[in-house]
Amino acid sequence: MTHQDILHWLTCEDDGELETLWRRADETRAASVGDEIYLRGLVEVSNYCCRLCTYCGLRADNSSLYRYRMDADEVVDCARQAVSFGYGTVVLQAGEDFHLSGEWFEDVISRIKSETPVAVTLSLGERKPAELERWKKAGADRYLLRFETSNRNLFDKIHPPRTPNEYSDRMDLLRTLSEIGYEVGSGVMIGIPGQTWADLANDILAFSGWDLDMVGVGPFIPHPATPLGNPSPSDFAAPTEQVPATELMTYKTLALTRLLCPTVNLPATTALATINPKQGRELALKRGANIIMPNITPLKYRTRYEIYPGKAAKNETAEETNGKVVGQVSRMGRTIGSGRGDSPHYRKNKVLNAHLKEL
Repeated sequence: MTHQDILHWLTCEDDGELETLWRRADETRAASVGDEIYLRGLVEVSNYCCRLCTYCGLRADNSSLYRYRMDADEVVDCARQAVSFGYGTVVLQAGEDFHLSGEWFEDVISRIKSETPVAVTLSLGERKPAELERWKKAGADRYLLRFETSNRNLFDKIHPPRTPNEYSDRMDLLRTLSEIGYEVGSGVMIGIPGQTWADLANDILAFSGWDLDMVGVGPFIPHPATPLGNPSPSDFAAPTEQVPATELMTYKTLALTRLLCPTVNLPATTALATINPKQGRELALKRGANIIMPNITPLKYRTRYEIYPGKAAKNETAEETNGKVVGQVSRMGRTIGSGRGDSPHYRKNKVLNAHLKEL
């Protein structure tokens, strides 16, 4: 699929044509990763963050946010709860909180791996390669780090560096993660102020070019306590070039990603469930997705992990969220996958790399 092909689909408004796109994406999903939907238990470990990203409610200078850090026992208890729900993976997510040291996460990962059978996915932002290696040796299986946009100027605008002399290179860090041996996930936001159609087409091509195992895409949802919560006209691209932050645009990106990257894991994201609580996840699962990440963060914390406002399931217990997700899957006539649910793309590369080492 060429850049021009992607642009055609991104700007397409013909319902009949789009039905063709949805069907092709769903058929590719069924043929490449199967009909099983894998559930990942999401644990939001800390809402502290040292960054000043212009769109995120966890940004360091948001004084209206009540901050928290879970303790190690609470995180391990969540992993045990994930097992009781039948999940094969827990996802440990946090802002870039360096108070939680490499040693702290190493201990938590080791405990989860020794006490439960689940895979451990980390989503902790930009951390040092030495820490990433340490966590992999402790048993971490996957790492999620969204590059958000392949437009370098736009990335720098929405992700100010931690220090004046720092240069953030997420593409290089994704490469490092792969070399360490992680199953690597990334993704982008749809409709960031300043994002053009050409930018988004480049993003989609980058998913394939960077040989990712997992891809997450979701709409930009403004947070009022951030600079982009009330953007100025100058923040946007020209009206004919600005990508809208819509549900439809997210489905298009999801479907095109499935066609370009048939064997990766694609989640039906919480952001889609936020903007369309009734059908967001289900429509995503019919348009290429094969993963859901139910939130199992203790209720006393999950209301405070506010990257964007109104997040789906923020006032539910883990049991309530699990019940809703299981019900959604059942109504669709699909089945919940058992085990880790590694992406076929990762499994194939792992076998290939093992074979090359033997040569």
